[in-house]
Amino acid sequence: MNKKLFYISFLCFLFSGMLGYAQTRKELENRRKKLNKEIEKVNDLLFKTKKEKTSALDDLKDINQKITVRERLIETIELETKELSKEIKSNEHKLNKLNNELTVLKDDYADMVVKSYKSKSQQSKTMFLLSSKSFYQAYKRLKYMEQYKNYRKKQGEDIALKSDEIQAVNDSLKKQKKAKELLITSEQKQKKEIEGDKKEQEGLVSKIKKQESKYKRELEKKIKEEKALAKKIDKLIRDAIAKANKAKKGKAKKDELLLSAEEKTLKANFEQNKGNLPWPVNGLITRKFGVQPHPTFKGITINSTGLHIRGKSGDKAKTVFNGKVLAVQLLSKGRKAVLVQHGDYITAYNGLKEVFVNVGQKVKTGDALGKIFTDKVTGKTDLGFVLFKNINRLDPSDWIENR
Repeated sequence: MNKKLFYISFLCFLFSGMLGYAQTRKELENRRKKLNKEIEKVNDLLFKTKKEKTSALDDLKDINQKITVRERLIETIELETKELSKEIKSNEHKLNKLNNELTVLKDDYADMVVKSYKSKSQQSKTMFLLSSKSFYQAYKRLKYMEQYKNYRKKQGEDIALKSDEIQAVNDSLKKQKKAKELLITSEQKQKKEIEGDKKEQEGLVSKIKKQESKYKRELEKKIKEEKALAKKIDKLIRDAIAKANKAKKGKAKKDELLLSAEEKTLKANFEQNKGNLPWPVNGLITRKFGVQPHPTFKGITINSTGLHIRGKSGDKAKTVFNGKVLAVQLLSKGRKAVLVQHGDYITAYNGLKEVFVNVGQKVKTGDALGKIFTDKVTGKTDLGFVLFKNINRLDPSDWIENR
C-alpha cells in the first residue's frame, strides 16, 4: 500500500513538473509574440513616418527604443529555447523509459505465447483439470486458467497502449525540435538586425558629440517648453475644479472636487477598472511617466507628467472612460487640450489639432475627443496623456491595459 502511494505521489510530482515547464514556456511564448508586435509598431510608427527634417536627439531616442525592445526579444527567445531544451530532454528520458518498459512487456508476452503454444491442446487442459485431487483444486485450476488468459489479453492491450504512448512522445519530440530550430533561426535574425541598429546608434552618438552644445540647447529649450505646458495644465485644472465646486452646494477642500452622488459612483467605477482602461490612441509609448535621466546627456533629467503616445497621422484621441468634459484649452503652437472628469479623477489629452467636444458635454468610453496634431516637419503624431486625482498626477500606465 505504501509503495502504491509513493508511486502515485511520484507521478503527481513528475506531472506537476512537466506542467510547470509548459506554463513557463507558454508565458515566454506569449511575451515573444507581444515583443514581435511591439517591434512591428516601432518600425511602423517611428521609422516609416515621412520626415522633412529630423533631430539627431529624437532619432537616437527612437533607435534606442528599438534596440531595447529587440534586446528584450532576444533575451526572451533565449529563455524560451532553454525551457524547450528542458522539455526535449525530459521527453527523451521518458521515451527511453517507455521503450524499456515496452521491451519487458513484449518479452513477457512472447514467453506466455510460447508456454501457451506448448500446452495449447484441449487434451492438455482437460488432463490438467482431471488430474486434480479434489473438486476445490479443480476449481482453483480453472480460475487460474481464466486469469492466465485474461492476463495475456491485458498484456497485449498494454503493449498497444505503450506503443501509442511512445508514438505520442515521438510526435511531441519532433514538434519541439522543430520549434527549437525556428527559435534559433529567429534569434540569429534578431542578432543580425540589432547589429545594424547599433551601427546606426553609434553614428548618431558620434554626430551629437560633435555638436553637443547645439543639441543641449535644443534639449533645454524643449524641457522648458514642457515645464511651461505642465504649469499651464495645472492652472487649468485648479481653475476648472474651483469653477465646478462653485456651482455645487457644500464645502470642498482646496484643489479637490466636490462630488455629487452620481460622481461618487463614477469615481468608484473608474477605480474598479484600474489596469483595464483602453488606450486613448492605438499607438506606442515613446516616453514613460515620471522623472528619468536623459539617455544621452548625463546630469540632465526629464520630468514626464504623463505618457507620450505615438500614433499615425489622422488618429483621434478617445476618452478612456465615461465622464464629463471639464475644460478645453488652447495650448502653444495652436495645439489644444481636453480635460475629462471621472469623479475626482481627471484625464488630460494634450496635443490636439481639432476638438470635437464642448465643456460640460457627457462622453462615453471610446468617444472621439479630437484629432491629434501631426507635425509636418518631423512627421510625428504624438498625444500627451496625463492622469490626475484632483491636482495630483498619477502614472497612467498603471491604469491602462497592458499590451
